[in-house]
Amino acid sequence: MALAEAGARGRLLRWPRLLLFGDSITEYSFQENGWGTYLAERLVRKCDVLNRGISGYNSRWAKVILPRLIPGNTSADSIVAVTIFFGANDSALKELNPKQHVPLEEYTANLKSMVQYLKSVDITADKIILITPPPLQESAWEKACLAKGEKLNRCNGTTGQYAQACVQVARECSTDVIDLWTLMQKDQDFSSYLSDGLHLSAKGNSFLAAQLWSRLENKLSALPSLLPYWRDVDHTNPEASLL
Repeated sequence: MALAEAGARGRLLRWPRLLLFGDSITEYSFQENGWGTYLAERLVRKCDVLNRGISGYNSRWAKVILPRLIPGNTSADSIVAVTIFFGANDSALKELNPKQHVPLEEYTANLKSMVQYLKSVDITADKIILITPPPLQESAWEKACLAKGEKLNRCNGTTGQYAQACVQVARECSTDVIDLWTLMQKDQDFSSYLSDGLHLSAKGNSFLAAQLWSRLENKLSALPSLLPYWRDVDHTNPEASLL
């Protein structure tokens, strides 16, 4: 059978999508043992896990981008979940990092705006997961800053205010939330969750992956595998199984 004819006869294969939207902590999530990799491995042949992490970005810029990632004509049924993971850059200290800093009130409004946009394109609240910034280990991050000729440009107390705002937005908008800032600090030595005081270590990636999977497993593990198991394909007439 010619490929064009097969294409005309068969249904278009569309993988459902899980969108990971955030800053560098999301961008790096597809590295070895990353939290995004963990999800992709468990959802292979069930849905595509799309990494839309953009290093250095804040919620102000994210709000502008989101409609370009999920335009209004997107089929809401094709989106199984969206994570929104900003705040680590927003919470940078204004006097030392004015380019990335976003005031707390604006950060709150930006998160609400993104959630409201998703709802406006029929992505329901139960498909949206907000993630707070993780805690900041100041001494380790100060070393990273000094290595670049900069001063310490973040502090954990300020990051905590942004985390609390994220939790409040989730409560008001009826979405799920993972409060990394609080959860990781239940361990007295939370620095082990971080590679440089800000970004996630292997342990931190594993921790976030487990938190996310506990929320997604019931929803997504039941998704059917796309295309039949190879032993179930009729090798004498594969079109009958595959189209």
